[in-house]
Amino acid sequence: MVSAEEIVRLQDRLTQEWHEKPDTPVGGSSSGPDGEWLGLVARQHRANFDLWHIEDKARTPGASDGEIALVKQGVDVTNQLRNDLVEELDRAMMGWMEARGLPNPAAPLQSESPGMMIDRLSILALKIYHTKEEAERMDAPPGHAERNRERLAILEEQRGDLAGCLDTLWRETVGGTRRFKLYRQLKMYNDPTLNPAIYGKSAASGGG
Repeated sequence: MVSAEEIVRLQDRLTQEWHEKPDTPVGGSSSGPDGEWLGLVARQHRANFDLWHIEDKARTPGASDGEIALVKQGVDVTNQLRNDLVEELDRAMMGWMEARGLPNPAAPLQSESPGMMIDRLSILALKIYHTKEEAERMDAPPGHAERNRERLAILEEQRGDLAGCLDTLWRETVGGTRRFKLYRQLKMYNDPTLNPAIYGKSAASGGG
């Protein structure tokens, strides 16, 4: 079910496509269970892609307070979606394993779930894409391209290591020698009953 090479290839392809044509549908899947799985990977990557570019808007020189406030709202909503989709990835994998009597409850527990690792691979795909852009900039100052080529080598090594760890975790979990749990993110900032900046203001103003 899980192939780090396939996930990395999909994330790289979609990153390129979405930068060239931002309105390109998420896609990333074909028919069948594997297609549905890769479609979910693509949706999670799209949330990171959108979050990256929304956050860029907040750093635009001369942005007004109102514009930054709107960007912050967009960041909160998109980051919530990103984390929800990490949980959905893990839930899909847990469902696949439970149908096969896995994971082994006696196996050592992994602290990081596969969904969290796929999220990190997604972010690395975006960093690699933008670092390549900087390394190839024709109008960059002296030393800029070399510095970014060095950064690119580090990022690609990190992604290779992480992809290998994901494959190992999945292989060992399917083999019954390791297990992971579905870790809920339980974000509080978007919940009006849990964020004191929201419910405190409502109480002070007499709102319901």
